[in-house]
Amino acid sequence: MKLPQPRIHGGMPLVQALEARRSIRDYADEPLTLQDISQLLWSAQGVTEPETGYRTTPSAGATFPLETYLVAGAVDGLEAGVYRYDPASHAIDRTAAGDIRAELAAACMNQGCVGNCAVGILFGTVEQRTADTYGELAHDFVMMEAGHAAQNISLQAVDLGLGAVAIGALDAGKVKAMTGMGNEAEPVYMMVMGKPAG
Repeated sequence: MKLPQPRIHGGMPLVQALEARRSIRDYADEPLTLQDISQLLWSAQGVTEPETGYRTTPSAGATFPLETYLVAGAVDGLEAGVYRYDPASHAIDRTAAGDIRAELAAACMNQGCVGNCAVGILFGTVEQRTADTYGELAHDFVMMEAGHAAQNISLQAVDLGLGAVAIGALDAGKVKAMTGMGNEAEPVYMMVMGKPAG
């Protein structure tokens, strides 16, 4: 499914987004829009230079080890399910059907924000892509890249008026099984978000 074009002009000044960023765990029962989803996924891994494939997030040697998945629970115009993001085409393809937020929360140490979020953006890593160039340094470089992408989402969420929080405590085996993540990728980190409650 092709996503709406992301906005690349305007928006909140970066210094204001930095000042306003907080970890928000309580969300209103309101859906996000496909435009919100487009903007969030683009901020995480969107292509900014088609000729080279360079993205919004820095990547060691442009090896791009991240695989990005949308866990959609409440999005207008999108069925609940898990979707893999393709940065090159700015599109998503479903890998698992149905609302898995409750099951996912259980695999994340029963964190309520995972069960109550509108969406999650989950990062899987294919470390070998980076190891082919950087050997034993690859693991650290890949984890840094996941952090860069998560911070981009955090700041983009502020700009969109959303609350977001990073989730690092997850059972990788269970998360991988329920999301339909590809065999090579290993889930390592997730951002969950929604419209702030109250």
